[in-house]
Amino acid sequence: MSRLKPKPLNETCPWSGKPVSEDSLTTYRGQVVGFCNPGCRDKFEAANRAFDAAIEKVTNNG
Repeated sequence: MSRLKPKPLNETCPWSGKPVSEDSLTTYRGQVVGFCNPGCRDKFEAANRAFDAAIEKVTNNG
């Protein structure tokens, strides 16, 4: 039995504009987002963690 691979909602990398690679997917707000390589994916995930932390800090201290 084969497992279905998730299909990203985009065809091009949001960082580079290059085609999405199936080994470079992540989930963002419940959607699968694709990137051209793991480096772009990791950069996106790091940026999201920083934004989430900043929002939480403002929300908790606001």
